[in-house]
Amino acid sequence: MKAINIKDKFTKFSKNWHPHQIAVVDDMQVILAKLKGEFVWHSHDDEDELFQVIKGTLYMQFRDRTEVVNEGEFIVVPKGVEHNPFTKNDEEVHVLLFEKINTAHTGNVVHERTQSEYPKI
Repeated sequence: MKAINIKDKFTKFSKNWHPHQIAVVDDMQVILAKLKGEFVWHSHDDEDELFQVIKGTLYMQFRDRTEVVNEGEFIVVPKGVEHNPFTKNDEEVHVLLFEKINTAHTGNVVHERTQSEYPKI
């Protein structure tokens, strides 16, 4: 048991849309990711996802609206809800995600950004 410095962990990787696992809590994982541009429309049939913005502004697009998630805020995307996270103005956004270990990166969609495993840092 040691404290984890989130800012330090963000210096360990540079690739956007490439999550890294920093901790496991029971059957949940804590993930860090750097986001830039648009991701891919997807949903998770059996898992909720929590996105906490550490740096920047995240836009969470739903089919009927877009929610703005500012630095220091978080949003929970309920299971089964189609969503597409994106950033604006070429801004790199740093997020912490909290989700079940078995959550598929791009949910029910196979995409060139789909990642089957998250590196541990």
